[in-house]
Amino acid sequence: MGSLYTALSGLSADTTALDVVGDNLANMNTQGFKTNDISFEDAMNEASGSLQIGAGVGSTVTDRDFSQGNIENTGQPLDLAIQGNGFFVVQDPSSGATMYTRDGTFSLNAQGQLVTSSGDLVQGWMATNGTVNPSGATSAITVPLLSSIPPAATQNISLSANLDASAAVGDTFSAPVQVYDSLGNAQTLTIQFTNTGPGAWNYTVSIPSSAVTGGTGTSTQLTTGSITFNSAGQLTTPAAGKPINITNSAALADGAATLNINWNLYGTNGTSDLTGFAQTSAASGTTQDGSATGTVTGLSLADGGDLVATYSNGAQQTLAQVALANVANPNTLVATNGNNYELGVDTITPSVGAAGTGGRGTLVGQSIEESNVDMATEFTDLIVFQQGYDANSKVLSTVDEMEQTLLAAINP
Repeated sequence: MGSLYTALSGLSADTTALDVVGDNLANMNTQGFKTNDISFEDAMNEASGSLQIGAGVGSTVTDRDFSQGNIENTGQPLDLAIQGNGFFVVQDPSSGATMYTRDGTFSLNAQGQLVTSSGDLVQGWMATNGTVNPSGATSAITVPLLSSIPPAATQNISLSANLDASAAVGDTFSAPVQVYDSLGNAQTLTIQFTNTGPGAWNYTVSIPSSAVTGGTGTSTQLTTGSITFNSAGQLTTPAAGKPINITNSAALADGAATLNINWNLYGTNGTSDLTGFAQTSAASGTTQDGSATGTVTGLSLADGGDLVATYSNGAQQTLAQVALANVANPNTLVATNGNNYELGVDTITPSVGAAGTGGRGTLVGQSIEESNVDMATEFTDLIVFQQGYDANSKVLSTVDEMEQTLLAAINP
């Protein structure tokens, strides 16, 4: 009887469907996993204008759902999540085959290479002097041997402060400013203001005498001068564009080069950092552009996919950038082990470039994309496919009873 084979095709199709649901549920917690949907196609045994008899399920087709999964912040410095379109480009270290993945659970292997959780090499662009060229060919991202970065002597300082317009002649106010010499040692300068009349102050910049060769007393003066404010409390002397030079005549005790620092009294917008309003003298902040010797304290993948080294002196250096591939027809990709995909025969050649360009999504640092499996949907499908299996089983048992009846009638 044809119904026997029809029921068997239904059992086979529902078994395949249950396999798909089971796989989806098994990967509910797999990073970057994309759920599979299954569809059925019927088969015809006989079809005419007056009679159409189906032959059961002809074939089952699976379709990968590449909708966005939730982004979870992991706090892991080398985790990276894709928000939107795109795939990470990875390479099998053994075969050299190029593959694609949404799983951004990255780490460094013993060779300093950025790898996926299955050991594949993450592709991108290495930086040259901190600059990445994402238009060039990609390669495996390898962290170079990182040495300490040399110190940078302070060349510019600024002080944001108000000097009380109601101060009496002889009143003083001082503020410390930390700078760095050419050896990377911190030196503390003290800027002291002394009121000499309405809107008029003298200033003295000094350094502890212990910091200079042959220094005596508590402090050694480096430079001195005067400043004036107008009736609106705005600085008029010195004028904008005329920074105050700070240097030392006696050598520094630690052997560093002579200080050569510009004290900038105005910001880039031409507004003075010093004011002379009738309120208590106070400093609100200082800036300086020097730094101590820096040692590497960490590596992390930042938003956008930059691999950044952080140093103990606060400096950062871009080492590389992770590449992102845009696949126009991702449903043609073929899934492999390790959360990877290979190009199918119909896959359009992926376009590889930087995140946020060319229709590619963005990259979120210290995060991963969770599986997009919906448990409620899978449980619903599980019930439906189970019912389908039970129904086809019933057809099979009914056909078997009919055959037994027929055989009994033929052979009483």
